[in-house]
Amino acid sequence: MKFMKVWLLIGMGFGVVTAPAAELFDMAAIRDASTLDVKVLKDWYPVRGEVMTRQKLITIRVGELVPGKEYRLPVRLIVPQDRKAKGFHLTGGHQLRNMQNDFPPRGLDAELLRGGVGLVFTVVQVLPASGQAELGRMAERRFIETLNPKYSIQYWGWPAALMRATTAAYAEKDHFEKGKVAMSGGSKNGASPSVALLQDDRLTALHASVSPIWPSPLRLCDEKAWADLRKANERYAARLRNQGKRVDERRIFNHVFLGGTFGPVYNRDALEVGHKWSDLQRLAKAMSPEVFVGPKLAELKKRGAEVLFHPGTHDFVAFDLNWGGKHYPEVPIYLRANSGHGIEGPHPAAERGEQNKAAFLLRHFFGGEGLLPPPRVVSRADEDRVKIKVIFPEGVKAQSGQIWWMHDRGPDGSAAFLGDLFPEGQSAPMKYQEEDNSWNFSLPREKGKQHIDFFSNHRKTILRGGRAYNTYISSPYTRVPLQ
Repeated sequence: MKFMKVWLLIGMGFGVVTAPAAELFDMAAIRDASTLDVKVLKDWYPVRGEVMTRQKLITIRVGELVPGKEYRLPVRLIVPQDRKAKGFHLTGGHQLRNMQNDFPPRGLDAELLRGGVGLVFTVVQVLPASGQAELGRMAERRFIETLNPKYSIQYWGWPAALMRATTAAYAEKDHFEKGKVAMSGGSKNGASPSVALLQDDRLTALHASVSPIWPSPLRLCDEKAWADLRKANERYAARLRNQGKRVDERRIFNHVFLGGTFGPVYNRDALEVGHKWSDLQRLAKAMSPEVFVGPKLAELKKRGAEVLFHPGTHDFVAFDLNWGGKHYPEVPIYLRANSGHGIEGPHPAAERGEQNKAAFLLRHFFGGEGLLPPPRVVSRADEDRVKIKVIFPEGVKAQSGQIWWMHDRGPDGSAAFLGDLFPEGQSAPMKYQEEDNSWNFSLPREKGKQHIDFFSNHRKTILRGGRAYNTYISSPYTRVPLQ
């Protein structure tokens, strides 16, 4: 089926079950180390690198993705040579073929280990890449037939893998002690940690790239939103034809990701086997509070959890920047201009040498200066100009401001949203205004334009241990009507 094939592209009477969180993840079972069925492939042994470490390679039982079919994954555990690790950095973006290899830490990994933070690796990949192709096909088939999220690798399988790897690490009581657990990764390895973070309070931070953040109408299977998307794509295809350009109808009208609730679009497959739009809507509504961080940000902050997203400006998984910027401006994001899955080159004015992830993780584990908070945007369109003001809280100082803009960009999730990049000449430095701690820019209005999109990026250089980390935060992505 198409649903499984699409993950390969980037990583290589029916009853609808709308399970609440307690049913989707049995957290007592997730935390139960006695059911891991650990198989030791390599017991604790020393590994040289920038930092000397002890490492162990095991496989664990995640659970049953379909009844009677076990889902197992390898886990590599890494701790400092001379002490227990307190907490760890958990990542799933590893390849099965490389898990057997020793890992000599360097760079950020070495810095974390020097500070006593461990590393935990597992494999969050499509199941064929995990050596479990048949299980993947069975689970996909069951999910499409039933819309039961427990059969979904992205709703249940991958998040469960990360949480079970956490259980496996903490079961090694002679090598790990309780501490902070930060996750990082992109695409499925940004989406899966988002779910895990919402479910498991042992997890404390997330740095996620090109992955879903908020429950926009397309993601919630709103029929009108999907009808409007179809019309927008028809207009875009007509425009390309009028310009004498090639029209890839499959990519424009049946993109495997654009509009998907939490990854690949499964709507068509589900409708073909007899489900209705109302079934898709019930599932999306039930999954929304379990998978989207945006609406849960305040709850996560109360728990002491931290997040930072790098969605990209032209990504087919994080395709709803306009809606998200309007409804969740408080979510911290960094937008690298003209970036996303499959985008070959960023904008000429895009930042070089951005170090957000390192600064975010080092601060999370060891304290010190943090990144800039999300600023507030005020914009006004008058007869001649669009005036833009990006305001930071009192006492917070950004060291730079750079703005990008585009007229009449296509709607969220559309082929035009992906296809039209920010033009090379449409970026400029902003002017700082001390009295209200704001960065300002004024754009001339262009005749006949319907709207203008913009965002700005702002630098803060963080000094840590004699080293400078250049970090950036973006203003909320904003669309200003001009008609």
